[in-house]
Amino acid sequence: MPRGRLRVYLGAAPGVGKTFAMLGEGHRRLARGRDVVVGLVETHGRPRTAELIDGMEIVPRRTMVHRGTAFTELDVDAVIARAPRIALIDELAHTNVPGSRNAKRWQDVEEILDAGIDVVSTVNIQHLESLNDVVRQITGVPQRETVPDEVVRRADQVELVDMSPEALRRRLAHGNVYAPEKVDAALSNYFRVGNLTALRELALLWVAGKVDEQLDRYRAEHGIEGTWEARERVVVALTGGPEGDTLIRRAARIAARSKGADLLAVHVTRADGLAGGDPGNLARQRALAENLGGTYHQVVGDDVPRALLDFARGVNATQLVLGASRRGRFAQILSRGVGVTTTALSGSIDVHMITHGEAQKGRRPPPSRAALTRTRRLAGWAVAVAGLPALAGVLIPFRETLTLPSEILFFLLMVVGVALIGGMWPAVTAAVGGSLLLNYFFTAPVYTLTISDPENLFALVVFVLVAAAVSGIVDVAARRTREAARAGADAEVLSTLAGHVLRGESALPSLLARLRETFALTSVTLLERVDEPGPDDQSDPEAWRIVATAGATPCTCPGTADADVVIDEQLVLAVRGRLLEASDRRVLEAFAAEAAVALRQERLRREADLAGPLAETDRMRTALLAAVSHDLRTPLASARLAVESLRGTEIEWSAEDREELLATADESLLKLDRLVANLLDMSRLQAGVLGLTLQPVALEEVIPRSIDDLGPLRDRVEGDVSVDLPEVVADPVLLERILVNVMSNAVRYSPAGRKALVAGSRHGDHVEIRVVDRGPGIPAEAHDRVFMPFQRLGDRDNHTGVGLGLALSRGLAEAMGGTLTPDETPGGGLTMILTLPVSSRADGLPAVESA
Repeated sequence: MPRGRLRVYLGAAPGVGKTFAMLGEGHRRLARGRDVVVGLVETHGRPRTAELIDGMEIVPRRTMVHRGTAFTELDVDAVIARAPRIALIDELAHTNVPGSRNAKRWQDVEEILDAGIDVVSTVNIQHLESLNDVVRQITGVPQRETVPDEVVRRADQVELVDMSPEALRRRLAHGNVYAPEKVDAALSNYFRVGNLTALRELALLWVAGKVDEQLDRYRAEHGIEGTWEARERVVVALTGGPEGDTLIRRAARIAARSKGADLLAVHVTRADGLAGGDPGNLARQRALAENLGGTYHQVVGDDVPRALLDFARGVNATQLVLGASRRGRFAQILSRGVGVTTTALSGSIDVHMITHGEAQKGRRPPPSRAALTRTRRLAGWAVAVAGLPALAGVLIPFRETLTLPSEILFFLLMVVGVALIGGMWPAVTAAVGGSLLLNYFFTAPVYTLTISDPENLFALVVFVLVAAAVSGIVDVAARRTREAARAGADAEVLSTLAGHVLRGESALPSLLARLRETFALTSVTLLERVDEPGPDDQSDPEAWRIVATAGATPCTCPGTADADVVIDEQLVLAVRGRLLEASDRRVLEAFAAEAAVALRQERLRREADLAGPLAETDRMRTALLAAVSHDLRTPLASARLAVESLRGTEIEWSAEDREELLATADESLLKLDRLVANLLDMSRLQAGVLGLTLQPVALEEVIPRSIDDLGPLRDRVEGDVSVDLPEVVADPVLLERILVNVMSNAVRYSPAGRKALVAGSRHGDHVEIRVVDRGPGIPAEAHDRVFMPFQRLGDRDNHTGVGLGLALSRGLAEAMGGTLTPDETPGGGLTMILTLPVSSRADGLPAVESA
């Protein structure tokens, strides 16, 4: 029986309409005459969802009792026995009641699919196993019900049910998702705009990856090799030459012209491993490509154009960037070259040929590397010089009984032995010497170099050719073996060093120390030029500065090193201890490039760390001067004018006027006192000298005192704090200061007749105090700006202070280990949320889960 097909409606959060879409799909298929049943649908009390179930056949649920409570679950056997064409089963990630046949609902769905029944289901992005920790980090709410990604990826269709965060919050506020008593808590916690935006992005990216997989699978199943320009992908080919930097930057500019384009850098390595690009250049170019947002790839192939095009077609590339040939004109006449051949075979892929400074300068041949060690070559020469005469001496007594072909075979065996021991050139020499010995001692007439029988001449010529061919093959095999061993050793060294850095140690010192250990060097030093390059500065210690070093007795200039690698005009890696072979220099060059990258990253981090506090200090200084020059003078001038009026004798003030002037002076001086206190506290907070006394604090005691401190404004604040709330860890004096500042701000912007609300609730290991107003609110893009000192977000009146209260309140909250964040009030207004950790004395209290 063929397996059923699975269709999944994927949403970013509860309430986006997944179940609604699933039921709508069921009605569409019913209208087409399909046999559709409802296996299980959760309406969550939503009337519009429940209306869609009317008119559809419902398979009865199975009732189970767990710990004295009855639960209903999907009846898998009943669905299979009913054998419909399509079953609608909600909430794929649901966890079944203990004692069920399967632990998860997706396992029930697998059984139904195996029975040949199509299933339409739903799942939220936060329930995917791979994203579980990401969602917890975003929302702060752990997801206990998960489904393996592979289950959803195997679905025949995955459809995204999308809704903007603002629209979903409106649905929530209108009561279309949760019951009214849960709406405020949900809007204030899980269903914040930032949370919903991040979840929506996760859902879109996950579905985009699924679509990419489906496209690749379709192209592979149908043998489609041509490029489908669904998205721009720019591939840049690197040879390991110095021109690679230019090509990568040009390719990045090409990719930047199309939104969402991918940049891929690729280097084709010869299959024999005997030729390749400069490792230092490739390491630097890899870092450059990744810094520009691209990826680096390495493929193996003897036919470079075909390997390049195979890679480009495999990643569905639309454009290919190549460098102009570095070969000379004569070489281009003999062979078309990689660029011309690739262009001719590219088909639908656009090929860009980029000129550069190295074009037509010719390729420098790679340095020659001996296949065998010096000892083996000397041994080969010794065997060739001494072994051939000895072999001739052994065979001369048997000259009458052996034929010439037999004697040739003995000499050929000797030549092969020489090739195995000493390589090609000793073997070729042995072949020529052996032919002369065969001619002189074993070919008639003997003891002369004359050959009377042409057949003997032919045999000797074939002997020389065979011996030379065998020698060449043995030499190539030895060379490849040596190169493979060297490549393996280099790869192991690179892997070890890279892993050492990735394990979290300081990049630059780790690189130098491990490099010194690997090659048994005395010291490894990274030198930087002090001034502009000079003609004789290689041996001048005054011209160089030691950036980093590992080992004893560092090099003070490149001239004192046993080996050095020039990274750029300013940096040189100098090593001391022994002379390095050419093969070792390749690894040294690669890590010299990595050391330069590590140095630049370290300096950028250091500059960023220094620039941040300086900019903040400068901004604070400027703002403080502005505050002193304007906002401090306003209440001072009001108080002074009121006092001067009272002292004056020109006007006879009535008792009411005198009382009003005294109230004005008192209010101005109170504002001035509060402003000066805030400024002093902010300066202490910025300097890190604000004293804290953290202790368990009961909110039912602090919040009423804070409301009383508002003075005449206390009647415009309404408190709703349960006595069951646990104690929090805070400084009681500073907590009261925070609440007074935040409530004053809420009252100031609340409309007449509407009180500000103060409410509290526990969420896991922290307590949230929400101060809610129904004023004009703050645009979402200005939520961070409201906490900047001396900001009033466009408010121009002179009676609202210097905008320091919220900035100070957030700083005090963070100093106590809490947070202060703004959020939109459902229906209009601003909600300030103060979060504080629960005291350890409250561990035994039950936690209230977020929605």
